[in-house]
Amino acid sequence: MTNEKEQFYMSLQPSEMAVFRAAATIFAGYITSGRVTDENENEMMRKSIKVAIKMANTIDKAIASDDEMTAGF
Repeated sequence: MTNEKEQFYMSLQPSEMAVFRAAATIFAGYITSGRVTDENENEMMRKSIKVAIKMANTIDKAIASDDEMTAGF
């Protein structure tokens, strides 16, 4: 029997990748500050993702990018 690892492939859209990077940075901050333990790792990871999504939604509402149409022209 060979010891082959199962390969995994994922393709994220640019906006998903941006949220992933933000969540990873937030999660790293939680780890560095000692807030992540073996017992709460999944919870803190989910919290990091929720915070990143909340930030992205707030930014999206606050800023209209060049390729977004604004109503009432």
